[in-house]
Amino acid sequence: MNRLPINLTAIALLFTSSLSAAEAPGRIDTKATSLYPNQARNAVSLSFDDARVSQADVGLPLLARYQVKATFYLLPVFAKERLPQWQAALKSGHEIGNHTMNHLCTGNFQWLRDKDAGLEQADLAFIAKDLDQSQAFFEKELGITPKHFAYPCGQTFVGRGKEVKSYVPLIAERFITGRTWNDETANLPGYTDFAQLRTLPIDNKSFAEIKAMLEAQRETNKWLILAGHNIGSEGTFTTRTEALEQLIQYLQDPANGYWLAPVGQVAAHLQAGENAATAAASSQ
Repeated sequence: MNRLPINLTAIALLFTSSLSAAEAPGRIDTKATSLYPNQARNAVSLSFDDARVSQADVGLPLLARYQVKATFYLLPVFAKERLPQWQAALKSGHEIGNHTMNHLCTGNFQWLRDKDAGLEQADLAFIAKDLDQSQAFFEKELGITPKHFAYPCGQTFVGRGKEVKSYVPLIAERFITGRTWNDETANLPGYTDFAQLRTLPIDNKSFAEIKAMLEAQRETNKWLILAGHNIGSEGTFTTRTEALEQLIQYLQDPANGYWLAPVGQVAAHLQAGENAATAAASSQ
């Protein structure tokens, strides 16, 4: 049987149960009650894929200036180029996630056609082996076993036609969260699938464009995961440094009502609320 969505009212009640009588609202309205620290209206997570060199050389120093922690989904082939920086990033509190060993996407991409490769030609055994190899890399080089995953190209299938299979169950078995890419919506607590977290792209956008995207998803309590690749001045797959700085300043201003935290931290916070709500409901 499929797990039913958790009742948002129950979650809101549990998250606000620690408030004093004077602080607690007279009536819980899930459209008005925050599930997040400091009564933030939304949670936001910054994430970056592939372990691009610019993330280590440009992004990490920028984030350090603002004391912001992000989630980086690393590809071993690129992570090797800046291992000392990634080791330092991990020690400083950044979150390191798995992005597979081979970064396999649909074979409709020419760069994969040139290799005669693609998800259409793969099977679940291939994905499982790839995950084992990538996890082994992280255990050896960084001393960690990543608990968070990002699907390459945001694609979650293997095979074609009637033989298509989802590899989401593999991710759900091995990781706490799985993150997609280039979606049209954010994540609604109590309903979102932690193995398929929705993500909004921030590459090649001005701060004004990113802010407009955030505002379009401003439903109370939604969790907005933002994803980029390179970090620099411009480019199709580049998060602009100026826009990123402006975004961080905007998100850090309490008046704007955001809680900025890595993917794993927000997921743990929401999952704790769901578990408490489930336990409370079962005891009634």
